[in-house]
Amino acid sequence: MAGSLRKLVKAESCQLMQEKLESWAKDYEINSCDQNLNQCCELLEMTSVIQRQLFAILNETSQEGGHYAGVDTIKTRLLPWLGTSFSYATSGRLFETSLSLTQDSIEKERQLRQLATSQTFHLQELQEELTSTRLELDHVQQEIARSRSPSPRRVRSRSPSPLPLRSFSPGRARRTNASRHTFLVARFGDIYSKDRFDAERILRAYIDDMEMVQRIIYTAVVESFQAAKMAYRQFKIRVRKTLSIGHTGPESLEDTVMDYIVRHEDLYDVQASVNEVIRSMNISPKISSPPELDFAVISSFIRDLCRVAFSMQTLIPPLDVAFGMDGEFFSETKYHRSVDSDYTAALVAYHVWPALMENDVVIVKGEAVTKRGALLPRSRSPSPQRCGSPSRWEY
Repeated sequence: MAGSLRKLVKAESCQLMQEKLESWAKDYEINSCDQNLNQCCELLEMTSVIQRQLFAILNETSQEGGHYAGVDTIKTRLLPWLGTSFSYATSGRLFETSLSLTQDSIEKERQLRQLATSQTFHLQELQEELTSTRLELDHVQQEIARSRSPSPRRVRSRSPSPLPLRSFSPGRARRTNASRHTFLVARFGDIYSKDRFDAERILRAYIDDMEMVQRIIYTAVVESFQAAKMAYRQFKIRVRKTLSIGHTGPESLEDTVMDYIVRHEDLYDVQASVNEVIRSMNISPKISSPPELDFAVISSFIRDLCRVAFSMQTLIPPLDVAFGMDGEFFSETKYHRSVDSDYTAALVAYHVWPALMENDVVIVKGEAVTKRGALLPRSRSPSPQRCGSPSRWEY
């Protein structure tokens, strides 16, 4: 007996195929179309394996009979069977042709969907260009109005014209919220650990009192966040008013407005906020400086703060600096003590840097100086051009 025949008998492939056939016949009516096709393909695979083994046996058997043994059997049985199989294979072209037509139909449908999507994107791009143009026109009109009634000691520079967005990215604000949050918190920390000292060195050229220098820096931070938040609210109102004219979705109007602001932060008139911060510092009763000192010398420091504060308003939820007041109880969760603090004192004499907050939760500690007897702010006599309303004593 041929060795291949023994292997085939031991493999029990035919018995297993019979069992699968019976199982398939039993479950055929309850199976889905895909399940029945999978069963059929599995049996075809098993049949092909058995056929390969049988052809190996056929080859061994024919060799055992010599050159001419089995010729009649091969001519009368094998060759006609092979011819019939090839005719079936030829008829299978109908299936292949049908499959090809189906694939062509799917490809055409896919191309039509791509064309429709491309046209939708193009319309959205045109709408964004129109929105940018409207906002720029609104901005120019405001500039013209201001130029007709200039205020003293205030120079306003125009923000750059917006560039039309060439790609539409719905949901950008929410998708990038985490990465922007991380970047802005890190940038706030860099300003505290690096830029703050540059500003201190500039002010020390005019002021010998280090406490007053630190008070000025703290006031600049608080006022920068106030000015940036006000500018953000006004800018958001303008954008919402403009986008609501042609808004159709699929996003909500609020999400669309936020996406637009995130993509067009260059429209923020940061110089206007810097001017507002300097004006507020000039009338703050908590700080004083020589008449020759113009707070514009630290305008670069203020500008960086305003940009970070504005961008923090686009986060979900937005970030803000903590409220601070001289004489308040020192909070370990909100502040670090400065090195020149009285570590046994329970009250804050003055603040060096505000804490960064998210929904009333501290995410970055600030810095404060604690001293005994710090119940009220120290009485100071601000220079004439620095006097202001007592309502600005607390932050």
